[in-house]
Parts: sequence; structure tokens; C-alpha cells
Amino acid sequence: METATVILVLVVVVALSFDFTNGFHDTANAMATSIATHALPPKVAVALSGVLNLVGAFLSVEVALTVSNAVVKIQAKDGSPRPELLEGGGSALLLIVLAGLVGAITWNLLTWLLGLPSSSSHALFGGLIGSTVAGLGWAGVNWNGDGSKLDGVLGKVVLPAIASPIIAGIVAALGTWLVYRVVAGVAARYTDNGFRWGQIGSASLVSLAHGTNDAQKTMGVITLGLIASGHWSSTDSIPFWVKAACALAIASGTFLGGWRIIRTLGKGLVEISPPQGLAAETASGAIILISSHLGLALSTTHVTTGSVLGTGIGKPGAVVRWRVAGRMVVAWVITLPAAAVVGALMWWIADVLGGGLLGAAAISLLLLLFSAAVVVRSRKDPVHAGNVNDEWEAPHPQRASATV
Repeated sequence: METATVILVLVVVVALSFDFTNGFHDTANAMATSIATHALPPKVAVALSGVLNLVGAFLSVEVALTVSNAVVKIQAKDGSPRPELLEGGGSALLLIVLAGLVGAITWNLLTWLLGLPSSSSHALFGGLIGSTVAGLGWAGVNWNGDGSKLDGVLGKVVLPAIASPIIAGIVAALGTWLVYRVVAGVAARYTDNGFRWGQIGSASLVSLAHGTNDAQKTMGVITLGLIASGHWSSTDSIPFWVKAACALAIASGTFLGGWRIIRTLGKGLVEISPPQGLAAETASGAIILISSHLGLALSTTHVTTGSVLGTGIGKPGAVVRWRVAGRMVVAWVITLPAAAVVGALMWWIADVLGGGLLGAAAISLLLLLFSAAVVVRSRKDPVHAGNVNDEWEAPHPQRASATV
């Protein structure tokens, strides 16, 4: 088997591993509020979310095409593939993709361990940007598309990252305020059950939307690897087996739970009531689905966290834990550069070892060792489906952590 083919296999395996971590890292986006308000039992919630993530992954490919085209400049100005990326059967580009994935998974696991709902999407883009800059220089990144419109990293990643949580927060705040105006004077015991039933539908919408957005990011990465190795040539479509594999990986991760981040988002930010949960989930689902249709690879974590904060602002007398929110924002800001540093470091290690199969195997082994260390550490402070809804008493997010 040729070296490039073996590296491609490693890229596919590591990419699906990232998709799996994306699933359990982001389960909270869809189900944290429904679990917090007891609209759904915890295990039922993650099972439902897993199924709907699986379905959502097949509904669109716009975000996947953004990932395969928006970060690395894989084409020259005339539209032909860049020859320096295809040398050695495409192993140069494959190493860039592999190093970027290692950076993304490293950040996902670290923030999961700390119970921080950071962006898996920005971890992925950061890792790819870092490894691309290390391997090809700053000009190797597709910063602004062809320059005629906001495209590339700036238009498809950075601007949505800034705008999406603000828009989600405003929509959720207005929705929450309106709901409480409508039910003013009605006892909560007469309304909460109805809102809980509504949450089942709205949480399902977010899960479906998450599948259409986040599963596709891994599809785009694998397709980029296939293009590099000559196994795929189209930049306008995704192989069906890639869609199916990514859908199953993210659904499996979602089903596992990700209880650490569910606890932080459901209990640590705002004490969620059923009306707030319905408003947050409806706002998040609508924004994510619209963005997926437009091919915007936004962070579903940013959207849902913005929505939850918005419900705290919109509900009269609600208490928002701004210190917890501040830690989340810090994690958001450093996610992309932190993952970029790890991606660049992984590419450098592979390059020092001569690139090729030895370099790819070395950084894959480092990822495996780091992953094992994180899992072992997580067992010392277990939180699970049985205690994910316990009262929030920890002063730091990591004290409210949970095993997957």
C-alpha cells in the first residue's frame, strides 16, 4: 500500500474520531435546557439527539463544501489543483489535514474535561489554519475567498462567530420576554407542562440542525483528504460513504452524552425554566438551520450559549451567572488560536520526522496518548446522567464536570 494511501486512512480515522468528540462535546447544545427543565429524562434526551443528528447529517452539504474549500487554498487562480499540495500522492496536504485534526481533537478533549462549552467548529478551523500556515505559509490559507466577496475564513467562519451569539441572544431574549408577557398572571403549574412538551419539539429541531451543520464539517475534511490523494476530484459534492460515516460518528458521540458540558450549560449559566428552554431552543434551531442552508460554518455552541444567556436577560428577575459566562467567552476567544498552535506544532513534529508515514504515525500516537490521559483524569470527578441536574454549587466550571 502506498504511503499516501496509508496516511489517508489515518486522516479518515482521526477525522471520524473528531466527529465523535464533536458529538459528545456538543450534545449540550441541543439537550441541556430540556434536561435542566425535566422536559426529557437525560438518557432519553441524548438518545433522541443522537438519532436526529444522524438524520440531519444527510439534509445538506453546503457546510461540508465550505470546509473543503474555505480554509486551504487547494486550487490555483486558474482553477487547477496546486501542484505543491499533490506531491508524493498528496501526502503534503494529507499531513496538513491530519495535524489540523489533532489540534482540534486536543482542544475538544481539554475543554470537555473542564466542562466548558467551547466551539468544536472553531477548534477544527483553528487546527487546520495552524497546520496550513506551518506547512504552506500565511498565503496558503484562503482568508477571503477570491476577494470579490466575503468568503473564505473571514466571511464563512470569523464573521458568523461574532454575529451568531449576538443574534441568538437577542432573539431568545425577545422570545422569553414575550412568553412571560403572554402568560403573566397564570400560575406556573398550569403552563410549565405545556412548555415542557414544546421543548421536546424545539430540542429536536436543534438536534436536527446540529446534524446539518456540524457533521458536515468532518465530511468536508475527509473530502479534502480524498482530493489530496487523488481519490476524489469534485469540489462541489461529497461521496455518499463519507456522509454516512460522519453521520454515524457524530450520532454515536451524541448518544454517549457529554454530561460535563450539559451540566455547565443547563445549570451553571442560568437557572432555566420551561418557557426559557423553549425560547432558547427555538431561537437556536432556526438560526442554525438558516446558516446551514447558506453554507455558514458557524459554531452551534456559540448560538445555543447566546440563546441561553438571552433567556436570562429576557426573563424578569432571572439570575445570570456572569462569571461562568465570562469563562465561556474566554474559551471562545482562545479556541481558534489555541487549536491553531497545536495544529502547527503537530505539523512541525511530523515535518521534523521527515513527513510521510513516520510523521503521520507519530502525531497520531501523541493524540492517542493525550486522549487516554484525559479519560483517566475525567474518572476522578464523575458526573453522569444521575447527577447532571444537581444544584450548581461549584465556583469553577471544572468542578461541575462529568464523565462522558
